[in-house]
Amino acid sequence: MEDRGSIEIHLGKLLKEAGLSKNKFCQRAELQRSQLNGYVNNTISRLDIDVLIRICDTLNCSIADLLEYKPNR
Repeated sequence: MEDRGSIEIHLGKLLKEAGLSKNKFCQRAELQRSQLNGYVNNTISRLDIDVLIRICDTLNCSIADLLEYKPNR
């Protein structure tokens, strides 16, 4: 399959801007720490829409703030 690019997740940056610790964020967004680490480290292979909704709701951000498409060029 042709490599069409990648999705970069900016959750680590958004957490810093919000001044939230990972533990506090996990409590508010109802995420497991391992889930959070996968999103922060960009190691997640399949995005979960429910998780994305909880992240955006907790951080009061848009999906465009969270995800960025990086084409291969």
